Amino acid sequence: MRSWGRREWTVAAIGTAATLLLLGVPAVLVPNGLFSREVDPTWWSYPVWAAASVLTGLVAATYVRGAAGSATEDVDRGRGKGIVGAALAWFAIGCPVCNKLVLLALGANGAMTWFAPLQPLLAVAGLALSAWALASRLRAAESCPLPTP
Repeated sequence: MRSWGRREWTVAAIGTAATLLLLGVPAVLVPNGLFSREVDPTWWSYPVWAAASVLTGLVAATYVRGAAGSATEDVDRGRGKGIVGAALAWFAIGCPVCNKLVLLALGANGAMTWFAPLQPLLAVAGLALSAWALASRLRAAESCPLPTP
């Protein structure tokens, strides 16, 4: 990341801001009139939300070809891990009884009894997967740099 230029850092910042909105608005961590939340967010929802957004923005920046030729085309070791990590973080920070998938599968009581206690584990798994995606992408860019014109 030391060799990143303005383009990569701009994409990282835009990706982070977009992820903050994409995760925070439906999870009602950003107060809004579009969504409501039945269960208040936990104390750890906010740091997980911020960390997942930053990691997702950084992963997005690895797909940009900057002046240093940092993006990889042939070797994509992080494919899918970043998206899955962000999705797991979204499930982790969301309201357990507001999630339609969880509600259909477990019901309201099951969502609070079974799903809510799993949310911290989903948060850890999501952040770990996003960090793994970032590390994989950075390693791939370092080991297989694109030729500079």
